[in-house]
Amino acid sequence: MGTPRFEPDVPFDLYRSPLGWAPLPLPLPPAPTAWQRWGRNVLLFVLTAVSVFLTGALLSVDLPDGRTVVGLDVWSGLRLVAGLLGILFAHEMGHYVACRLYGVDATLPFFLPAPFISMVGTLGAFIRIRSRIPNRRALFDIGVAGPLAGFAVCLPILLLGIREARLVPTDPKADGIFLGEPLLFQWVERLVHGAVPDTMTLVLGPLGLAAWFGLFVTALNLIPIGQLDGGHVTYALLGDRAQLVSRIGSWVCVALVYFGPNWILWAILVRVLGRRHPTTLDDAEPVGRARVWVGLLSLVVFVVCFVPNPIIWSWRDFFDAIGLSRFLH
Repeated sequence: MGTPRFEPDVPFDLYRSPLGWAPLPLPLPPAPTAWQRWGRNVLLFVLTAVSVFLTGALLSVDLPDGRTVVGLDVWSGLRLVAGLLGILFAHEMGHYVACRLYGVDATLPFFLPAPFISMVGTLGAFIRIRSRIPNRRALFDIGVAGPLAGFAVCLPILLLGIREARLVPTDPKADGIFLGEPLLFQWVERLVHGAVPDTMTLVLGPLGLAAWFGLFVTALNLIPIGQLDGGHVTYALLGDRAQLVSRIGSWVCVALVYFGPNWILWAILVRVLGRRHPTTLDDAEPVGRARVWVGLLSLVVFVVCFVPNPIIWSWRDFFDAIGLSRFLH
């Protein structure tokens, strides 16, 4: 009785024959369908584009007779979609292309629509890496490619967004969301509009909002914790010593809650994600001096993009919103 033929990389089991144990080929797992390869990603991208468009386009219009109706500013919605999804797409494709270059199995980006619960209509995007990273050089390149690609696309959008923004007299009682300004945002604002007096406020349009969100997302991803992009970069450069940096970073995120309740969810999230970074297949391979300089560049990008009070909403404002402010007196 002959032995069944099989290829070395084909899954197999053993079966009992009169001549002893012999390999029995098992059926290969079915190939992923088009829906699994890219269908879900395309659908989520379309849903996110619609969500972002509606967030940027919907507005309330006060009529002369006192009624308020909902209007649609198509051009504003399209600008927000182009600016915001352009930044997020560049960020995620930076990761994806780097994964492909190193032969790392990764999915296409998954975009997250968030209609009516996010001020920009999305919670961002992510890719799933489904295989081990071969070495620390690959880990560094995969980790840093996303933030730097997104940052590069964000720069011209930031300049256009600041140019389209309007200066209006400051009104503390006006409706709207007041945003903290990262260093880079302040520099471009001063370059375009000069020194803005305290009596004036810069009102952002769709491109300005997209750029602000892009800077904020870049900074969040570059925090050197666990498996965030900054955690990948730190582990690639420091190895096991990155665990100490990650531990300090996670407690700094907790301390940011001092500035307001905006950071509560993020502080919980970074604790849940964990501070320890998994090893690569070859941690002994050095990363090289050039990547150290790129790592320093990513640190500079983090500093100019980060803002400790992204949405100016104090604890007193929070207690006022939930009706507990009377207990503070």
